[in-house]
Amino acid sequence: MKLKIVSAALISVVLSAGAASVAVADEALAKKSGCLTCHSIDRKMVGPSFKAIAAADRDRDTLIHSIKKGSKGVYGKVMMPPNSPRVSDENIAKLVDFIIAQK
Repeated sequence: MKLKIVSAALISVVLSAGAASVAVADEALAKKSGCLTCHSIDRKMVGPSFKAIAAADRDRDTLIHSIKKGSKGVYGKVMMPPNSPRVSDENIAKLVDFIIAQK
């Protein structure tokens, strides 16, 4: 019986470590893509924090469009420039998933 408990605990640790490494990788992608020039995970900079964006419950497609094409007036007067084609569609989708996960 103890073996099963240890195994379940070990699986939980391994899964958590995997999720943490994905989060670190996606934060690295956000930095590489230039997102962290204007955004932070947990505080307002030029643009809103990723936590504030996630809390606003904007849908995934809207976020993808905003990153791809840019936006203005959603979180204030500062315009967010378009990031396509500099950032691939695949990486934009990963960034959106990372932002939503900050909720």
